[in-house]
Amino acid sequence: MNHDAYDNSYIAGILNSVRSIAVVGASANEVRPSFFVMKYLLGKGFSVIPVNPGQAGGKILGQSVYARLADIPEPVDMVDIFRASEAVPAIIDEVLALRPLPKVVWMQLTVRHDEAAARAEAAGIKIVMNRCPKIEYARLSGEIGWNGVNSGVVSSRKPLLRPGFQSFGVRRN
Repeated sequence: MNHDAYDNSYIAGILNSVRSIAVVGASANEVRPSFFVMKYLLGKGFSVIPVNPGQAGGKILGQSVYARLADIPEPVDMVDIFRASEAVPAIIDEVLALRPLPKVVWMQLTVRHDEAAARAEAAGIKIVMNRCPKIEYARLSGEIGWNGVNSGVVSSRKPLLRPGFQSFGVRRN
């Protein structure tokens, strides 16, 4: 897979298929990107589980925080990584130890590790690198256009309101 450019259908397929997202590197600091990405995804109806050893046992946005992926008591569909690229191989090791395996590992903006990604892909996990699910959701749903940003998606289809705050859902095309 070419991780330099993703088809809209690939990203939309992921965002339409996942329901639970573990956010590794979640922060309780409301000015941190991981905090507002979590808040946005919760508002769109996703189940979001924060993972941060320093905050374990507490709550972020009302969600219980876990120290490690293995501590999460239920399966997750996607792991969203808010850590430096050097931390990715160890996180992929944790991901590959989970049963069942998540469907997706998503690495945030500026986060990329091709070797670790190849190991996850070999296990059947979809990979997204150097992208933000909040931005991609807003772009593919048309919401980002509300701010005057060109989403690169043109559609004459009337959006269908989905559960969540002002959620039109993600279009596949």
